[in-house]
Amino acid sequence: MKAMLFAAGKGTRLKPLTDRHPKCLVMAGDKTLLEHNILKLKAAGVDTLVINVHHFAEQVVDFVESKEFGMTIHISREEELLETGGGLLHAVEYFQNEEAFLVCNSDIYSTLDLHALFNQHVDQNNLATLAVADRNTSRYLRFNEENYLCGWENRKTGDTISWNSDPFEAWAFQGIQVISPRLFKYMDGMGDIFSTIPVYMKAAQAGENIGSFPIGDAYWIDIGTVEKLEALRVHLKEKS
Repeated sequence: MKAMLFAAGKGTRLKPLTDRHPKCLVMAGDKTLLEHNILKLKAAGVDTLVINVHHFAEQVVDFVESKEFGMTIHISREEELLETGGGLLHAVEYFQNEEAFLVCNSDIYSTLDLHALFNQHVDQNNLATLAVADRNTSRYLRFNEENYLCGWENRKTGDTISWNSDPFEAWAFQGIQVISPRLFKYMDGMGDIFSTIPVYMKAAQAGENIGSFPIGDAYWIDIGTVEKLEALRVHLKEKS
């Protein structure tokens, strides 16, 4: 199994911790955020990992080379931040021949069952399967009664995109997903810098199945602020 970890971001909301280090190398408990995620992916059966880098890229490379994770790790260097879709497209050479692969954000910590997520994706033969949750945010993905993507909404601005009038549920995307390589053909014309969400919308409107995978009671936190980082540190201390 292959996977990609997004680790190129500047982590501006975690300043001053990210003034000298990339966000993925911030400590949470006795490990960096990056190591937590690498070990989680390895436990799920991943043997080949691609990590994209930009902000303090050499520190990430040095960290990976200083550890023995027992897996093949490739580095995808980005001269400028390409966002999630652009980052995936930049690393396309590693995934073209796969049936499916995992993609995660390195600033997320979760106990989500990645095996179950991957198996659902394969069983349903989806183009992509997205981990989702019922949490407060500004932007939501809409899924129809069959749990396939049918729209998007921004509750802060009131903007919506929808092509299905059937009943739907709105879920927040959790930054963890399984993707089949045929998604890359829907990236044509997107340029170099773009998010994966417009790609999912384009593919779903073309009739592809983008499935949802509610995370249930799995622990999940997006370490986007110093307060969130402290919350994770408390959680890990309580579990130790």
